[in-house]
Amino acid sequence: MRSVALGCLEDMKAEETVEIDLVGKTSIADTMIITSGRSQRHVGSIADRVIQELKDKGFGNPRVEGMPACDWVLIDAGDMLVHIFRPEVRHFYNLEKIWGADRPADRLAG
Repeated sequence: MRSVALGCLEDMKAEETVEIDLVGKTSIADTMIITSGRSQRHVGSIADRVIQELKDKGFGNPRVEGMPACDWVLIDAGDMLVHIFRPEVRHFYNLEKIWGADRPADRLAG
């Protein structure tokens, strides 16, 4: 599931993608992916692609929040959460700091 989401993010030119391992930190999910789109339209397009690919690959219908505004879209696919932000909204909420993604092992290369 995470490889599908990460592939979509790369294909859609999402920016500053970070993956955080949540195993042992919380029961809400095993993986959190945080990324940015350049505009509301880009955020919405990225989210649409991730949602469609997860459905097409048999991972069911994820729960989605934030699609009308597209400042911050949350895709909850059960074991994986995907946050797609506009850059200034991402900076404001700073989820990476909250969940401890500042450790080198939690960052994605590229």
